[in-house]
Amino acid sequence: MNNFQDKVNFIWTIAELLRGPYRKEQYGEVILPMAVLRRFDCVLAPTKQAVLEKYEELKKMGIHNMDPILNRISGQNFYNISKFDFEKLLADPDNLASNLRNYINGFSKNAREIIEHFDFDKHITKLNDNNLLYLVLSEFAKVDFHPETVSNTEMGYIFEELIRRFSEHGEAGDHYTPREVIKLMVNLLLNEDSEELTQKGLIVTVYDCCAGTGGMLSVAENYMKELNPDIQVELFGQEINPQSYAICKADMLIKGQNADNIILGDSLTQDGHKDKKFRYMLTNPPFGVDWKKQEKFIKEEAETLGFRGRFGAGTPRVSDGSLLFLQHLLSKMRDDEKGSRIAIIFNGSPLFTGDAGSGESEIRRWIIENDWLEGIVALPDQLFYNTGISTYIWILTNRKNADPKKGPVRKGKIQLVDARSFYQKMRKSLGNKRNEITEEQIKEITRIYGEFKENEYCKIFDNEDFGYYKITIERPLRLNFMVSDERIENLKNEPGFVKLAESRKKGSAALQEIEEGKKLQKRIIEILNTMDKTKLYKNRDEFVADLKEAFKKNGLTLDSNLLKVLLSGLSERDETADICYDSKGNPEPDPELRDTENVPLKEDIHEYFEREVKPHVPDAWIDESKTKIGYEIPFNRYFYKYQPLRSSEEILKEIIELEQQIQEKLKKVIGNGI
Repeated sequence: MNNFQDKVNFIWTIAELLRGPYRKEQYGEVILPMAVLRRFDCVLAPTKQAVLEKYEELKKMGIHNMDPILNRISGQNFYNISKFDFEKLLADPDNLASNLRNYINGFSKNAREIIEHFDFDKHITKLNDNNLLYLVLSEFAKVDFHPETVSNTEMGYIFEELIRRFSEHGEAGDHYTPREVIKLMVNLLLNEDSEELTQKGLIVTVYDCCAGTGGMLSVAENYMKELNPDIQVELFGQEINPQSYAICKADMLIKGQNADNIILGDSLTQDGHKDKKFRYMLTNPPFGVDWKKQEKFIKEEAETLGFRGRFGAGTPRVSDGSLLFLQHLLSKMRDDEKGSRIAIIFNGSPLFTGDAGSGESEIRRWIIENDWLEGIVALPDQLFYNTGISTYIWILTNRKNADPKKGPVRKGKIQLVDARSFYQKMRKSLGNKRNEITEEQIKEITRIYGEFKENEYCKIFDNEDFGYYKITIERPLRLNFMVSDERIENLKNEPGFVKLAESRKKGSAALQEIEEGKKLQKRIIEILNTMDKTKLYKNRDEFVADLKEAFKKNGLTLDSNLLKVLLSGLSERDETADICYDSKGNPEPDPELRDTENVPLKEDIHEYFEREVKPHVPDAWIDESKTKIGYEIPFNRYFYKYQPLRSSEEILKEIIELEQQIQEKLKKVIGNGI
């Protein structure tokens, strides 16, 4: 088992031993904590005896705070004081369950808590009861997880691949980020800072609010240490899934990072790093997943704290919380000279979902008008294990470069890179993952992004290019009126007319009110029948005057509410009729003719209206009170390539060829009798 894939395959064969007592989707509950235990066992093996001897010595001396001393002896940030290891556990099969518990309890508190998050104790009992504990442990003892054999990076691969296999039937939002995608993200994230990162004595912080098993944090740290072996990288993360959290924390512990910087919980409602700011942030949040459970908390924060909190710009629709995670990261940007840089993976929804004034549009507006969006890179599809949808890397910073001496001037600009064709087909698919980005392609995408020059794959825009005014175009209401039998029947079905003979009261009072209403309805119809049924009015004021006169003659008051009901029931739209005016002499808008236009921010809305609208509808006007500003990023529009339609001759030829192929196959199946 020289490479990590061989080890994964071997561990998978161990998982198959669980069939029967465990369903396939439950294998991970046993295999993942066992893999962590085996890794701990191998890491501590060289210093195990020395730790035990020092422990006995300290115990005799009455020293209680042993952690610093025993950590120094173990050479790690954790240790184990149980006399057992995997080899000794297997030497006493009759007491394996109790000895394994003793072994787990022998770990220092920080390591023991990791195992506890797997809720592994109940599985020790279940495995033992089904005569599987010895078998599983003995198989894991064959796996060499010693650090000189399996590096921390390779161990991360192993954990991620195991989790991927155990969650193949998970939903699209529960995806794990392929390492080549993380490498590209880190390259783009650090693109502007490669020179700065080589400085001596540098300390940088990296944060992932959806840390998973810690893959993004690990790749970021490795890349930085390749640039500068002396750099001190402090990793911070939060993860909602207890198993992924435990693996991430175990990885941090073994690498010498402060494992306490990894927090269990929902970063949106239980921010484990409240008030902390970070230099670099990167994450792959669940997308297309609703946030109904967190809705009350998030909306309360948005309403009570506004921009002093995280969600002052607005909240997206409840069906997709992707943009909430970005707002969370933006709240953690440093406000010093260097500021912060963020890389986040999204699907297509945050680019354009939501009309002007919607939560999504307002969040985009807030980001772009603050000049935080540096660039977006479109990735090939079918890159992820559990979903084949298109994805995008957004790069954001609160310190865009404005100095030509320091590189491309990005201030006030947004860069779009179309990297959808930068992939190669995999020889063997992994779930929905059929494509991968090669090392050379990662370098090429990074080069295109870093050069900041327009070409086939790169477009550069002003911030304002993604903004627009949504203007409301109104046209006047034109109605004709008539008191014909047909229109009187229409009036009878008018909701306001029907309500005249309804009551909210109860008992006899209700019956009396209904009866009075019916009498009023009858009286109204009688009055209308006294009017000229053949006359077609094209002026509303003229009709209202005649209507009022008829009601006055018959001794019935025509109040404004009843007038409104009558006008609605006795009218029809008529382009040849006079315009209806309100009491102030302004034309009344017709809701059915109302339309909207999106006008680029760089254009004057009145010039646009005169040029694009007025020639077609001369009586139209803009309702300025309804004008809104929106932002969207129609990525595909900027990289659209026209594909000419095939000729009818070519299509017909293909149909004939397909028909011939089908006939040949049918002959093979049922013989020549067709």
